[in-house]
Amino acid sequence: MLNTIIHGDPTDHPPLLIAHGLYGSARNWGVIARRLSDERQVIAVDMRNHAYSFWDSQHGYPQLAQDLAEVIDSAGGVADVVGHSMGGKASMVLALQHGDHVRKLVVADISPVAYGHSQIKYIEAMRAVDMSRVQRRSDAEAQLADQGVEKALQSFFTQSLDVENKKWRLNLDVLADEMPSIMGFPNMAGSWNGPALFLSGAESDYVLPEHRDRIRTLFPAARFAKIPGAGHWLHAEKPREFEAAVRAFLNA
Repeated sequence: MLNTIIHGDPTDHPPLLIAHGLYGSARNWGVIARRLSDERQVIAVDMRNHAYSFWDSQHGYPQLAQDLAEVIDSAGGVADVVGHSMGGKASMVLALQHGDHVRKLVVADISPVAYGHSQIKYIEAMRAVDMSRVQRRSDAEAQLADQGVEKALQSFFTQSLDVENKKWRLNLDVLADEMPSIMGFPNMAGSWNGPALFLSGAESDYVLPEHRDRIRTLFPAARFAKIPGAGHWLHAEKPREFEAAVRAFLNA
């Protein structure tokens, strides 16, 4: 099963499962998870091929959704789910294929569509880090900076760096091979009628007006909200506003 970080104790509310995005980890969500755990248990996962979870040659959304379903089964069978980016796509497939596992769904800055851009340049940047010159995280950040990786992403990527063993806790080879699947979205039939919030950054272009018909076909009860001043990494850029929006939706 996926590695998990559990915040808080079970309550009368369903637990909240958090699924991170590409190159992320459960640790990235620590602040928001801890704050939300005042009302419900929060389970943050490391997705397959990331951080402390298992590595596997497959990284398609049906597989990622099955991983999330297994975690929810272990936590009682029903959960609220927050998924960002890649984790948001996995969470949508979870709801569509394992709908009885999900009470409420928050999809953070992603749509159920294929995107034309690729994240492969970041894999190439991480592969290019000379581990023999890395004694601390800042050494790797400096090398990433030399390759044009922006400051915020340098810190984000190096959270997945195993400095002691001089390696990445990311299965870069499989993530590269599976990039078309990660940037795509499976052809899904049917719909999930539960409460769904599509929460995006006002300055992001990942959730566009032309995506709304597809979203409403799959999620007829979808609601839409934007966080002003936030881009694709809305939970990191505006954590208090993100937390407030999620809390209000889950408690409505």
